[in-house]
Amino acid sequence: MSRPSLVVVGAGPRGTGVLERVAANAPLLYPGRGLDIHLVDPYPPGAGRVWRQRQSPLLWMNSHAEDVTLFTDETVEMDGPVRPGPTLHEWAGLDGRVFAGRRTQGAYLRWAYERAVASLPEGFVVHRHACRAVRVDGPREGRQRVWLTRRPLPLHADAVILALGHLDAEPDAGQRELAAYARTHGLVHLPPDFTADSDLSALRPGEPVLVRGFGLAFVDLMVLLTEGRGGRHHAGGYRPSGREPVLYVGSRRGVPYHSKIGYRLAGERPPLPRFFGPAQVEELLARPGGPDFRRDVWPLIEKELGFAHYHRLFTAHPERAVGGLAAFEARYATAGAAERAALVAAAVPDPADRFDLAALDRPLRGVRYGTPEELQAGMRRYVGADLARRHDPAHSTDLAVFLALLSVYGQLQRLGGADAGWHGLFNHLASGPPGPRLRQMLALSRAGVLRFLGADMTVTAVDGVFRAASGTVPGATVDARALVEARLPDPTVERTRDPLLRALYAEGAAATAEGLLAVDPADGRLLDRSGRPHPRRFALGPYTEARGSSGFHRPRTGGPAFRQNDAAARAALTLLGAPDGARPHPRLEETPR
Repeated sequence: MSRPSLVVVGAGPRGTGVLERVAANAPLLYPGRGLDIHLVDPYPPGAGRVWRQRQSPLLWMNSHAEDVTLFTDETVEMDGPVRPGPTLHEWAGLDGRVFAGRRTQGAYLRWAYERAVASLPEGFVVHRHACRAVRVDGPREGRQRVWLTRRPLPLHADAVILALGHLDAEPDAGQRELAAYARTHGLVHLPPDFTADSDLSALRPGEPVLVRGFGLAFVDLMVLLTEGRGGRHHAGGYRPSGREPVLYVGSRRGVPYHSKIGYRLAGERPPLPRFFGPAQVEELLARPGGPDFRRDVWPLIEKELGFAHYHRLFTAHPERAVGGLAAFEARYATAGAAERAALVAAAVPDPADRFDLAALDRPLRGVRYGTPEELQAGMRRYVGADLARRHDPAHSTDLAVFLALLSVYGQLQRLGGADAGWHGLFNHLASGPPGPRLRQMLALSRAGVLRFLGADMTVTAVDGVFRAASGTVPGATVDARALVEARLPDPTVERTRDPLLRALYAEGAAATAEGLLAVDPADGRLLDRSGRPHPRRFALGPYTEARGSSGFHRPRTGGPAFRQNDAAARAALTLLGAPDGARPHPRLEETPR
């Protein structure tokens, strides 16, 4: 109990990244002393829940193997030292352009965890606890107590870092009503969940299943209910096994996320950030009362994305633009929204070459079809066109916008996060499925196993069934006895099933208007409701306002999560390295509850 102690709750990719940063920074900030590091997670270290080995081998990553690393490089703006390491494809000996299986990623993450442990200084001891943390308490000025399941005594910690990752949540009022209706009428309702963990056995062969959600959770569901039930994709299409249900899928947008881009950028990259960088973030943070995201931040984001698009158009495809880049950029820099529209109309003759964020975000807005069959044909054309464009370097402006999205994402971490609309747009444009998955989607559509419902999907519980409708095909409805909510649970502290977060919130931890845990964007310290940072408690991940949900990044893109991990690790090590008088030890008279 006399040795300093750090507790890290969550040993998945984020917790592993924190451990790596502790190892990298300890020789500079914590010389010559031992340290006990307690890692608390019921799932395997490194891989955690999402990337664990015990899941279907049919499930892939949504990133090319060369675009996945858990290691820092010189593009990460952090105070700690860079410790480079191999990307997934280098470590696994894979072609960099393949989409590796999640089991392979889990093995890579386990190796990264073991490397981080091996690189800790002498005297550092890692203690693994394969269970859950359920509560953190203790005085602000002294050691914390971390209570675990199946353990009567708490862990005493001089600092606690929460790296919990994605969490389960209690259903909201609407979900509770649907679940109750399902119980009363003998229906099937699967609420938001991790698809790999969902029990899909109640979805019966040949029967219609309504699916609300068209993102990555849907892609997993699609795979598990088709190939996972014995169907086979082949060059000519899809051969059903006869055990598949019929999936009727819709969402707010009514379309799947855009395909991953299938080519590399050649030639000049857009110089980013340009209109939304550190200077603009500092100005926004200095405003009394802070910025309003939609009023103050969103216009800068749209301008930044448009800049990347047009810079690439002029440099890589100059035959499709009028005039020179320098003159265009000079006017673009000072123009308001209306003037920019006129500038673009004059400089870019083909409307297809113009950047239209609203159309990208909601491609079915205002689109109407007369019959469901017309919608199926229209959606196959849309998905096919998206696949063709995202694999054609003639449209490399899309890749430039992707790079701008990554740049904006990094700046928003400094700003303290963004609203749900931004995250939805980012995922739609930048975090879509591999191209082969969309080709499979087309094959399933042609085979009649998958049916598109359209945009602004609604579900009502009526006449003993779930009934779906969409404004894309006015008047058309689909009835089914099963409804699947294909999305992750919302990461809110009010509805999380994690007892530790619930207790922190109940005892005074602050939350944002969206229900995310409020943290200091500088180093992830938890904030109380007066805005005061806790000196010994830190939180990183998707349930915090700083988000940065992924524990790994594309190489050479600045890695916002890496920067957060480094800042939290350095702050914790600085605290742990303070003289004994500044780091009170536990009160020995305290007894476990």
